Amino acid sequence: MNYTVTEQELLAIVYAFEKFRAYLLGSKVIVYTDHAALCYIMAKKDAKPRLIRWVLFLQEFDFEVNDRKGTENQVADHLSRLKEVGTPKEDLEINDAFPDEHILALSSTFTPWYANIANFLVSDLIPDGLETYQKKKFLRECRQYYWEETFLFRICADKIIRRCVLEDEVIPILKAWHDSPIGGYHGGNRTAAKVLECGYYWPLIYQDANQMVKAYDQCQRQGSISTRHEMPMNFFTGGRDL
Repeated sequence: MNYTVTEQELLAIVYAFEKFRAYLLGSKVIVYTDHAALCYIMAKKDAKPRLIRWVLFLQEFDFEVNDRKGTENQVADHLSRLKEVGTPKEDLEINDAFPDEHILALSSTFTPWYANIANFLVSDLIPDGLETYQKKKFLRECRQYYWEETFLFRICADKIIRRCVLEDEVIPILKAWHDSPIGGYHGGNRTAAKVLECGYYWPLIYQDANQMVKAYDQCQRQGSISTRHEMPMNFFTGGRDL
């Protein structure tokens, strides 16, 4: 309550970026505000230590601040523009409950294969409809994963930590380690092993790699190299010069 108006406006932006950090990192963000001073706050050098800390936190995001009048920015200013219908604004009860599990839980419209695991690690949400043995199995599997900001990592059987990838990243990763200049057109198992060495993981990595190699036209036309393609090895029977 003792903050200035500029500090209060900036604190609202810092709070929003901290709350939605996992979704805003790596994306271009546009902030609309009716406080024009925030457009120049990032370039201000002589500021309070509190403002400097907030500015340093915001520097990891790619965002810009656009000034918009309060009458045009009704989404942000609707609470201060409520009409008094019978009950004064001071007596209106506002439900400001916004639990983290509602923010951090993955949406049902975008459900990767590790959605349930990520929801449990972030928000302690267990999928509904699981039997007792299924729940125990799920909790046991979650011990092998940990969440770091926007990525999920798995501790594999060889004690190596690998990043879990989405379904959309599977084919590009397999192609990069199969038919790219650094690939080598290896078989399915060897391609999957190279992907694991690179630090990526998903449950069906060997199955997907073998299916991609079988469907690759160039590999099927060429076939695999066997011993009959190798040069014969002949023993050298000549004497040694002394």
